[in-house]
Amino acid sequence: MTADDSFGRLDDDDYPAYTMGRAAELLGTTQGFLRAIGEAQLITPFRSPGGHRRYSRHQLRIAARAREHVDGGTPIEAACRIVILEDQLEEAQQLNAVYRRDAGTADTTAAA
Repeated sequence: MTADDSFGRLDDDDYPAYTMGRAAELLGTTQGFLRAIGEAQLITPFRSPGGHRRYSRHQLRIAARAREHVDGGTPIEAACRIVILEDQLEEAQQLNAVYRRDAGTADTTAAA
C-alpha cells in the first residue's frame, strides 16, 4: 500500500476509521447506545481483525439521526425503525423521480 492509497481513505465516508469508544465520544452518547442500534439493525459495524467494532463516518451520521429521535423521547428501537423508513422513503422518491423523468422522455419521443 502506498502513502497515496492511505491518504485516499481520509475522504472515504465508508472507511471504518472509528473505534466504538471514539464513535460514542463523537456522538456524545454511550457505547451501549451503539450496541443497541446495532442490535436493532440500523447499522452493522465493521469488525477489526481482533473482533472490535469499527464505524465509518457514514454510519456515524446515521447513528446521529437515531440519537436525535432518542433525545426527543423516542425509544431506541422505534428511532431506528424511523430512520430506516425515512431512508426507504427517500430512495423510493428518488426512483419515482427517475421513472417520471424517463416516462416524460418516452412521451416526447413517441409524439415526435
